[in-house]
Amino acid sequence: MMRTQVGIVGAGPAGLLLSLMLERRGIASVIIESRDRATIEATIRAGILEQTTVDLMAELGVADRLRREGVVHHGTILRFGGRNHRIDFEGLTGRVATLYPQHEVLKDLIAARLAQGGDILFSAKVTEVADVTTGRPVLRFTDAEGQARELHCDMVVGADGSYGACRPAIPTDKRKDYLRIYPFGWFGILCEAPPSSEELVYARHERGFALISSRTPEVQRMYFQCDPSDSVENWSEDRIWAELQARIAGEDGFRLKEGRIFQKNIVPMRSFVCEPMQYGRLFLAGDAAHAVPPTGAKGLNLAASDVWHLDRALGAHFAGQGMAMLEAYTATALRRVWRAQHFSWWMTSMLHRFEGASEFDDRRQLAELELVTSSRAAATALAETYVGMPYA
Repeated sequence: MMRTQVGIVGAGPAGLLLSLMLERRGIASVIIESRDRATIEATIRAGILEQTTVDLMAELGVADRLRREGVVHHGTILRFGGRNHRIDFEGLTGRVATLYPQHEVLKDLIAARLAQGGDILFSAKVTEVADVTTGRPVLRFTDAEGQARELHCDMVVGADGSYGACRPAIPTDKRKDYLRIYPFGWFGILCEAPPSSEELVYARHERGFALISSRTPEVQRMYFQCDPSDSVENWSEDRIWAELQARIAGEDGFRLKEGRIFQKNIVPMRSFVCEPMQYGRLFLAGDAAHAVPPTGAKGLNLAASDVWHLDRALGAHFAGQGMAMLEAYTATALRRVWRAQHFSWWMTSMLHRFEGASEFDDRRQLAELELVTSSRAAATALAETYVGMPYA
């Protein structure tokens, strides 16, 4: 049996950031993570960080490598009608976004937490989240050696993703799940090639959406809209490149720089929110509580927002100020969550082709894109949400 103040399930961005923040307050925490460290640090995922997320990491003293290796994006490109239309983040808001892959963020957070002497139990699977409506919640789990163990704590934070053990610990009659499944997915590739653009390119084309992104100066990440039931085996390298080149083609002659494709996958598109994000002494954060389509680059950033609020609320509780901030956690966090849901849905609906869309729908989409790229007010609304408003 182990004992701590805050038991955290999941060593993703939410769990690790929270553990680092609690350490500053002298609040003990233990993280239980089902994957091993090598797997976490090798899983390449999205990496657009809001200015607010970068500022939080700097405040925690874990932004040195991010500052050296991250790529600052002063704007982004909306491509339609065969031409680029730039949204100037810095000029419109005074803030920027930063490209720094999530697995690099996790490397930094894990190293920092372990350097503090923090407890991260890798390869440990939570089997039961129990007694969360009492003053003594328990996390039952099997450790890396397969031994059954228990972690007793004052509070539990479920940061274990969409398919973890914590969300199901909230009874179905005590929560409402909001879900939207989109009728398309993203076919994603990782390839060995130089960047095709200094900034992300969001492309609308009559064949469907495409996103031109990057992971490192040598590795590029690209997507194109596809049937979610399609199979990667149906797509050869030549076919993939032909499709991507077709979707970004235009009168300006812009072309992608091609290279060896070493990973292919199909990403489903969905929007999800669990309300409330808490039950008794169990609090959900990150993907355990919500999911957004990747169009708006909000997943990791929402996790950071959630735990910023949780840190303040837990800090108040353990400082003897009662449960009021913890009881308000759902309402406080959901303001940003639903704003991000709207933004991600809006970006998705503006840029993707929908089956059965009429000529009216096509013209409406183009009118919306033309407004966003010609009106300073409309462009500012996009830029403010993309780079991230202050948490408070």
